[in-house]
Amino acid sequence: MRFKPCARKGIFLSCLLGAVLSISPIGVCSTRIDLNDDWHFRVDPSNEGIQQGWAKAVPAQTEEVSLPHTWNFGEHYKYEGNGWYFKTFARDSALRTKRIEIHFGATFYKSRVWLNGHLLGEHEGGFSEYYFDATPYLEDVNLLAVEINNEPKLDSIPGIPMKVGPQATIYDWWPYGGIIRGVWLTAGDEMVLRWQHIDSTVSKDDAEISDHLLLENHGTTTQNVLLRLAAHALNDSANPAIVEKQVQVAPGTQSVTLSLALKHAHLWDFDHPYLYRMDASFRSMDGKQADSIRDNFGVRTVEIRDRRLYLNGARVRLSGLSRHEDSPWEGMAETRGTIKYDYDDLKNLQTTLARPVHYPQNPLIYDYADKNGILMIPEIPMWQFGEEQMKNPKVIALAKQEMQELIEQNYNHPSIFAWSVDNESATNTPGGIEYFKTMYVYVKQLNPRRFVSFADDMIAFVDNPATNASSLADFIMWNEYFGTWDGPESMLPSVLDHIEKGYPGKMVIVSEFGTPGVYATNSEAADVVRIQTIRKQLPMFAQRDWIAGALFWCYQDYHSFHNLRPGQADDYVDHGLVDKNRQRRPSYYVWQQENSPAHIVAKWKLDEKGIPVGFDAEIRRRPETELPSYDLKNYRAEWVVLDQNGKKVVGAQQELEGIGVPQTITAKWVASDAKVLRFELRLYRPTGFLATTKRIVWRMPDLGLDNSDNPE
Repeated sequence: MRFKPCARKGIFLSCLLGAVLSISPIGVCSTRIDLNDDWHFRVDPSNEGIQQGWAKAVPAQTEEVSLPHTWNFGEHYKYEGNGWYFKTFARDSALRTKRIEIHFGATFYKSRVWLNGHLLGEHEGGFSEYYFDATPYLEDVNLLAVEINNEPKLDSIPGIPMKVGPQATIYDWWPYGGIIRGVWLTAGDEMVLRWQHIDSTVSKDDAEISDHLLLENHGTTTQNVLLRLAAHALNDSANPAIVEKQVQVAPGTQSVTLSLALKHAHLWDFDHPYLYRMDASFRSMDGKQADSIRDNFGVRTVEIRDRRLYLNGARVRLSGLSRHEDSPWEGMAETRGTIKYDYDDLKNLQTTLARPVHYPQNPLIYDYADKNGILMIPEIPMWQFGEEQMKNPKVIALAKQEMQELIEQNYNHPSIFAWSVDNESATNTPGGIEYFKTMYVYVKQLNPRRFVSFADDMIAFVDNPATNASSLADFIMWNEYFGTWDGPESMLPSVLDHIEKGYPGKMVIVSEFGTPGVYATNSEAADVVRIQTIRKQLPMFAQRDWIAGALFWCYQDYHSFHNLRPGQADDYVDHGLVDKNRQRRPSYYVWQQENSPAHIVAKWKLDEKGIPVGFDAEIRRRPETELPSYDLKNYRAEWVVLDQNGKKVVGAQQELEGIGVPQTITAKWVASDAKVLRFELRLYRPTGFLATTKRIVWRMPDLGLDNSDNPE
């Protein structure tokens, strides 16, 4: 049984019968054999699969499925228990001398895996990749059998949340059982380049890159290998920075660090997500073995100074939303299209910061954040655990395992700047404080350069900061629900004073705030309150200089047993700017506008008859006294004037190198006989996403209509 991340292969192999050989995304295996089609599935409510021999033979009454897959749809939508997956595949003769591993992207929650009746091992944890060595048990025709259980326990993570007492039976998202992120094989030799962890140190215009590599020698003799690193811009492989080193690798595992310099390095930020690629490889001196891996990385600095957040030396105040991996059509077994649609929408909602949600995300999400610019704080799913659970040695060991998997598999993402070790748990108790101390030290051992925190919902109610683990975190993450669960909204100013005085050295990110629909009579009424919450509370956060960011809960409604209206046993929680089907509520547009990074003021230029012959528009960034607030560089303005028939009168675009000093856009034209003129200016980020829009309308006075400069 092994809990290491993916073996990334550089060996091209003939494909298995019925399988597809595909080039995978950067950050997983460079070549692999996917096993996502032609599976069979069956539930096992009586837990009889082992006794009935399902590990050795496919039972009757299975259904055909493809991966990723969850069984919590249709007749099994509320099913908690065991489910079995079966896959038959043939081995190509070219693989008989290779070392074969079977990889699982994620299985929720606890799995046992058999190959041809032989138990390969088991894995606990529903959101991370794991693998097993399948070499000893491969035959010409193979049966892969996987038993998965999705029932929450007191000592599982996520598990039964005991912070609120025994009446809580399950965590606040749906327990989607299944193989939710795909399965594949890798094949290679005895020597494996398992992973690389890339760090950068910025000095003026250059960057020193340190690459920590883990090599595995599964043979019985020491191997001499030549390691090679080649780093280059993601979209330009010419003239890479290269370093080589000869290394002896004894049987077992060995870590090696190599360094190289990047001259005139481009820095990564959310508006300029510049990426590099690191190709790491080795070859044995006798030429018989070779392996390679490839990962994207970014060069950037993230600092906390004087209770403020700095990205590449510039102060930033950021905002964004959380999003569950959940939809009525895929559940948690998400595909690339759903992920891209939602995250494109999050970017159009001005998201620059995200605590994605309570659990490790699909690798595609971290890749998206790297390429499109979102700073992230991933978390393991310790959701509302009580003190006894946090003191449980099994829980602590499992939390360490899930944290190690999260960090090892996602170390190189420049979008990740901090890790979170739990959410709304009993961190204001002696046992909870000891849990955080233990996890803090452990995370820093795995990744010293990133910050460590957790989502705290008790900080407003703790009199003595020394009795709360937030006093030990690198920065505070605060789940704030004044106006609903926490008490009346009128208490919020005094609570902000309490936090400011009680934690004088701590920067704060509001990791949740929002309005659950259960606090209103219906969904429409709830969204009215949601809009009021956004408009009232964001300015309150902005007034506090030590609040570096605010995250709204949440993007979409999600399936749950909790926070539902009276009489509902399960449903989708009414909490989102969009509903479960991604239909936009009015609060969507309010959040989008309130979080735009710039202000635009536009005025018509009128001739002596009062007819527009031009306009003036001023664009300025939000100051540091507002939230969000950050430098605006290389933005693009596009504007157009249309008449009452939608015919273009005039239009153009303008590149804006920097919007520190307010930028002015002006235009003139000859007066026309148009009765209505509509002006629209759109400001685009360097990444192409819309930052904000300004509209004004002019109407011929004799039409008897309002002729103001207000938006339509």
